[in-house]
Formats: sequence, structure tokens, C-alpha cells
Amino acid sequence: MGASLYQELYWASARAFRTLVPPLEERIPVTWTTAPYTLLHFIPFTFMSYLVRRPDTQVMRLLMLPTLITTAVRSAFGYVWLDPRYNVYNWGLALFSFFMMGKGIDIAFARNGRHKQGENKLGSMHEPAIAAKPGSDAPGGAATLRRPGAVLPDWLEDSFELMFAMRGLGWVFGEGVYTPVATRPQARGPFLRATALSFLGNFLLVDLIDGTLKLFPGVGDPLGGSIFYPGLPWYSRYVVSTAIHGLTGTALLGGFGMVYDLLTLIAVGALGHAPSAWPPVMDNPWAAESLHDFWAKRWHQLLRQTFLVYGGIPGRKLAGNVGLVLGTFFASGLYHECTMYAMGRGWDSRVPVFFLLQGGAVIGERVWRRVTGRRVGGFLGRLWVYFDLFVLAQPLVDAWHVRGLAGGMVIPPPISPARLWLFPAIRSLLAH
Repeated sequence: MGASLYQELYWASARAFRTLVPPLEERIPVTWTTAPYTLLHFIPFTFMSYLVRRPDTQVMRLLMLPTLITTAVRSAFGYVWLDPRYNVYNWGLALFSFFMMGKGIDIAFARNGRHKQGENKLGSMHEPAIAAKPGSDAPGGAATLRRPGAVLPDWLEDSFELMFAMRGLGWVFGEGVYTPVATRPQARGPFLRATALSFLGNFLLVDLIDGTLKLFPGVGDPLGGSIFYPGLPWYSRYVVSTAIHGLTGTALLGGFGMVYDLLTLIAVGALGHAPSAWPPVMDNPWAAESLHDFWAKRWHQLLRQTFLVYGGIPGRKLAGNVGLVLGTFFASGLYHECTMYAMGRGWDSRVPVFFLLQGGAVIGERVWRRVTGRRVGGFLGRLWVYFDLFVLAQPLVDAWHVRGLAGGMVIPPPISPARLWLFPAIRSLLAH
């Protein structure tokens, strides 16, 4: 009787799982007809973001949460771009779906709603959170007026602002998040020019590296290949893998900068956001002198709240500050691997293991400080960071490349200066 009940529960759970996460061959191809269904989770997400800015709505948000989770998971794993070159878009869709799901969980369990910093009453501020001043929601305050040129209704603009407030700048939940110092002029015109030049530079950098990675056998194939070439002597093998690894890391930095610059141009140039609402997304990660410095400050903080919701907050309830750190990093590892699983190339435990080890290393830095009385830092601290990033992280990057990350179409060839002009010119020179 017990065994029979267990088997029924097991098969029911397996069927429920496969309903949301079907095998690759059963996923629905993405076409112009099916593409809108991949965005269905925006509906409950937008509604929950509206509700969390209204008092006494937690029950409704909790009731909406299962709909958001199921539609988000279905979006991530239920549809597929069949062309292997577009497989990275499966990953991108899953990244965004899991972000929305994590933010939805956070919104659902926010008992008192989500306040802007200095806001006394939910929904009373109509200025963007980053521009709000303490007490500006008081009667007669400037923030109670619509912003000039606003196109969307107040409630929808307010919901969108919270939906995409990834770092929480200007929001109570974002208090304590490290924000890099602005490096661009804060006057609108000069800021836009500097951002446009930064976008162009990042685009050219990503294009060059993307094209270069595609020249490596296997790695540049849409189906993927290992960065560790077994036919090479061990020293040559690791020289090549380190070169691919370094190019990948630089491309990630350039890609973050490129996308962020584009969004900044749209927000400031077209939507009228203040330049101060778009501070730098990175703070020179190469200058980090400890892993705490790298992960808490210099690397982007866009998914900080997401990882706290998925692992850090539950970890803290179970094991205090140690659980907070390990839970946050383990959640980061699962987030990166679950979304990569959407590419349909299997599961690779090296990804969550790497991030869990990073959590352990950050705790180790704290132990070092307590034992010795000195922080990890200086030249030796930077060597420690580089050892983690350039040696310990190579299996992580290999886990991505064996599933076709570099072989995907990042920069379309028709708009790629490297493939249109640079590489043909180099081949022509070498031919002579």
C-alpha cells in the first residue's frame, strides 16, 4: 500500500514536472504565432507589481504567485528556437523568466508592500524612486505631480518602474546596495554622448571577441565544444583554455556594458529619465582585491535581490550569516545552471559547484580576518581573486561552451564589422 502510494506520487510529480519542463523534442518551436505565449508571465507579473504598491493586497498577490511561477517556467522550458545558432536565445529567455519569478516571489511575500525610500504611504510618490526626496509624498509635495511628457498612466508607469528596478535604487529593498560612483557627465547632452560612445566601444569589443571565439574548433560550433583540447600537450591545452576563458570573461563584461548602455540611451534619451538614475553597472572588476570586494561591489548587483530571495533569505533562517552567504551563492549557481538547461544540452553540476565554492571562499576571507586581524587585500588579495577567476572558474566556462554558448548568434553577421571587414582583411593580408 505504502509503496503503491509512493509510486503514484512519484509518477504524478514526474508528469507534472514534464508538463512544465518537457523534453527538448516536445518543446514548441518559437514562431511569430507562438512567440506571444512566451511572454504570458508578464500579465501576472505586471498585476502583482501594481498590487504591491497598494495597501492590504498580500492575499491577492499570494494567490497570483502560482500563475506567475507556472507561466514563467513554461516560458523558459516550453518553447524552443530550433536553429542551433539561436540556442542562446533559449538561455536568454530563461534568464529573464527566472528573474521575473524570483521578483514575483519577493513581491508576493512583501507583507507591507514595496515603498520608495522616503515614502510614507504606498503609491503616493509619482517621481521615479531614484529621484524621490524624503517626505516628497507629503500633501503638496512636488512628487505628487505627473512628470512632464509622461505617456503611460501613473499606475502602469509605477508598476513598470518596480518591475525593472533590479538593483532597487531608490527603493527601500535596495538600501545598502553598492552603487558605483558616476563616471560620466551628469548634464543630459554630454551624458548621452558619453553613453553612445561607450555603447559603440562595447559593441565593437563584443563583436571582435564573438567573432574570434567562433574561430576556435568546437567552441565556435553552435552545438558546442570543450575549451580543453585533449589532443594538445597539457601546457598548451591550458594556455589555450585560459585564452578562451579570458576572452569569454571580457565578452561578458562588454556585453553587460553594451546592453546597459543601450537601455540607458533609451531611458534617458527617449523616456526622460535623469542621468543620475543610471549609474555605472560595474565598478572595474579587474581591480578587486578580495572576493568580497569583487562579488559585493565591483561585479554587477542586478541579481542581488533575486539570489537573496531564492537562497540567501532561506539560508539565513536556517544557518544565520553563514547560511545567508552560502544560500545566496548556491542560488546563483542554480539560477545560472537552470537557465542554461533551457538550451536543451543537459545538466552540468560544475556550475552550481563553482558558485557554492565562491560562497565558501568569501566566508574563508571573513575567517582569515578574524584570525589574523587583517583584511584580504593588496597585491596578494588581487592574486587570490585572479586565481579564482582565471583558474577555478575555467570548468564553469567550459560547462557553458560545451553546450554551445560561443557558437550562438550574439552579433548578427550582417551588422558585424569584424566579420564584414576586419577578418576578411586579415585573411587577405595573410594570403599575400
